[in-house]
Amino acid sequence: MNSFGRLFRISIFGESHGEAVGVTLDGVPAGLELDETSFEKDLGRRKSGKRGTTPRKESDTPHLLTGVFNGRTTGAPLTILFHNENTLSGDYKNLITHPRPSHSDWVAIQKFRGFADYRGGGHFSGRLTLGLVAAGVVAKKILGGKIRIESRILEIDNCNNPDDFPKVIEAALRSQDSVGGIVECTATGVPHSLGEPFFDSAESVISHLFFSIPAVKGVEFGAGFEAARMRGSEHNDPIISPDGTTATNNAGGITGGITNGNPVVARVVVKPTSSISSPQITLNTETGKPEELKIKGRHDACIALRAPVVVEAAMAIALCDLTLIAKSQRP
Repeated sequence: MNSFGRLFRISIFGESHGEAVGVTLDGVPAGLELDETSFEKDLGRRKSGKRGTTPRKESDTPHLLTGVFNGRTTGAPLTILFHNENTLSGDYKNLITHPRPSHSDWVAIQKFRGFADYRGGGHFSGRLTLGLVAAGVVAKKILGGKIRIESRILEIDNCNNPDDFPKVIEAALRSQDSVGGIVECTATGVPHSLGEPFFDSAESVISHLFFSIPAVKGVEFGAGFEAARMRGSEHNDPIISPDGTTATNNAGGITGGITNGNPVVARVVVKPTSSISSPQITLNTETGKPEELKIKGRHDACIALRAPVVVEAAMAIALCDLTLIAKSQRP
């Protein structure tokens, strides 16, 4: 399904080269101030333009179709639409029979029996993260100013010095290749008691949203995988205050599946873009043999460059749903 959430429910729709992409939100409280300008900052952060991002230019103007009246949310489902204006669909015709390695082309053909829109990746495209970012804007408004969510790029292609990121990107472009990265997201001001044990743990819900972002291949909280290299005496977070504050935060703000009042800290791995300019040998379904594929189209050399605001949005959506659920459980 293309929907997520229990009390704050989002539904993503559209294709990369179709008429439009967008999102419908249900469970948005009435009375929130909201208009097209509310989305400018976060949508601007997601746009291409930096060296290493796709040359595809879109206005990304949000159209509020339902759920808003006189600048306030009505409590009805909120639908936000973005028209696709700059498509070059002819660049993708050869992918019908010569699917890109490590892309969704082949699995989309199999799962949807050849009926899926292949242009620009169709419904699998990173273009659909517009809907996630828009939903994140609304989620942040619902959460209010007490919870602050920020993200940053920690690493690109094994380089952790931001001053050297442009050099890394240039090297990838020169070699007609792509690079991945790691994005860290921190939410401060998160109250304790959000989430449930086991299947609706805070980690489970947040990870569910993170993995909905195309190209995300790994998620960790707090010390994450490094915890496997630590002793219990090193990893344990001593509680030093009645409000639950801990001396360290190796748990990443979540213990037993429930937020503990400390900052929620998570990192996501963004894989290298699968669409690269270098020729690759991969299956041609017409001949049944691996053959050279030259990929056309406009693609990011480093998806991680535009990912931080999308990761923030995913965190906000998850925390918003968990917060509304917690409020509904109070006597």
